[in-house]
Amino acid sequence: MTQMNTRVLLARRPAEHLVAADFEVDTQPLGTIEEGQFLIQNTYLSMDAGFRQWMNEGSGDNYLASMPLGEPVQSIIMGRIIESRHSGYPVGSTVMGRTSWEQYSIDDGTDFMAILDLDPDVEPYEYLASLGPSGMTAYFGLMDIGAPKSGDIFVINAAAGGIGSLAGQMAKAEGCTTVGIAGGPAKCAWLKDTLGYDHVIDYKSGESLDDQLLALAPEGADIMFDNVGGPMLGTMLGHLAENARVVLCGAVSQYEREGGHESVANMWELITKRAKAEGFMFSDYVDRYPEALDYITAMLKADALVSPVHISQGIESSGQAFIDMLDGNSTGKCLVKL
Repeated sequence: MTQMNTRVLLARRPAEHLVAADFEVDTQPLGTIEEGQFLIQNTYLSMDAGFRQWMNEGSGDNYLASMPLGEPVQSIIMGRIIESRHSGYPVGSTVMGRTSWEQYSIDDGTDFMAILDLDPDVEPYEYLASLGPSGMTAYFGLMDIGAPKSGDIFVINAAAGGIGSLAGQMAKAEGCTTVGIAGGPAKCAWLKDTLGYDHVIDYKSGESLDDQLLALAPEGADIMFDNVGGPMLGTMLGHLAENARVVLCGAVSQYEREGGHESVANMWELITKRAKAEGFMFSDYVDRYPEALDYITAMLKADALVSPVHISQGIESSGQAFIDMLDGNSTGKCLVKL
C-alpha cells in the first residue's frame, strides 16, 4: 500500500501581510527512499518568524534561497527515522533539522539535520524550544554578543516571543535588571508575573517608547536585544549606555514589508556611546551547542527557567499557526504537533 504524505505548500507569493490563502494543503504519494537517504516521520514543526522573509520573491541571501512556489513550506522539524538507507542515520533515531511542513520527510543529512540524545526528564518538544533554535539563539546572542555582567540593564523587544521569553530569564539569572517590551497589558502582566521580568513596557499603551525607556533606564541600557528591527530598533538605539552591546537577532517588523526595509534611526549613537552591534545566526555556534544545552538543561531541571510553548494540532493548522505567531497572537515558542 502506497504511503501518502500530507503537506502544506506555498501557493503564492504573499502580499505585505500573510493570509491563509497563501498556503495550500495537498496529499501526495511518498517517494522512494534511495541509497544514502532516510525517512522521517515528523512529530513537531517549528514556527520561526525568520522563515517569513524567504517566502518572498527574490529573497534569497547567503543563508537560504527563496522558497519555490508549489512546494512545501520550509521549516525546522523534529521527528523519528522510520526507514533508512543511510548508515549515519539509523532507524529509531530522533532528529531535528530543516525540512518542510509535511507529515513525512525524505532527507540525506547533507543539510542541517542532527540526531538528538533525548533527556528522559525533559519534554521532547523542548528540543525545538528551549533546547532548540530558540534556546540556542537566546543563549548565544546573550552570552557571546550581550556579554552580561551583574548589574547590567538588559532591554529586549518581542519579549513575549519564543526567543525573548527565554533570553530575559537568562539575563536575569546572570544578574541583569531586565526590561521587556511587548504589546498589550495581558502580555506585559505575563512577562512580570510568569517570567519574572523586573520591568515591562507596553509599546501599544499610547505612551511613547522613548519616554518609557528613559524612565526605566535613565542612564541607558547596557544590552539591547533586538528581535524587531525598523523604527523600534531606532528608538532603542537612542537609549544606549556607554559601551553598550546591541544584539541583532531578528527583524520581525520588516519580514512582510514590500519595497524594502525601513531605515533605522540613531545609528550615530553606536559611535558616540562606543557601542557594539552584531548580528548572528544560531547555526554559527553549532560546535558549541553542548555548552548551551548544559546551561539550559540545568536551568530547566532546577525550575529556574519557564519555557512557554504554544502548540497547535495537525499539519493542516500550520499556516494559521504561522500567521498567528507573526501577528503576536500567542506567547512563547509556537509549534505544530503532527
